[in-house]
Amino acid sequence: QVQLVESGGGLVQTGGSLRLSCAASGRTFNNFYMAWFRQAPGKEREFVAAMSWSGVIIAYADSVKGRFTISRDNAKNTVNLQMNSLKPEDTAVYYCAADPQYSRSPQRYDYWGQGTQVTVSS
Repeated sequence: QVQLVESGGGLVQTGGSLRLSCAASGRTFNNFYMAWFRQAPGKEREFVAAMSWSGVIIAYADSVKGRFTISRDNAKNTVNLQMNSLKPEDTAVYYCAADPQYSRSPQRYDYWGQGTQVTVSS
């Protein structure tokens, strides 16, 4: 059974940093794409960043480019999202997702974590 478990969310001030982790288990993810999405209250779920399990970074949303970094920790079997220079508009529930095909559309992803709340105070 595939499990994606996010951690690392919290409350931070504008300009601060947080590091999210997504622990993946239950199958081999060698041919999968791993992505981070976020959903703010009243808004649709939106793409943040994606990478292949082999370590190739695929894309970042324009809104986070230069501030967020997606990476993989082989030893811990996790995909991480380092978030720097956080802004109030980054406030959302952040989700980890996995699928054999890459897409920026959340509808295309088969596997999801439960989400972790990130709140950036002004």
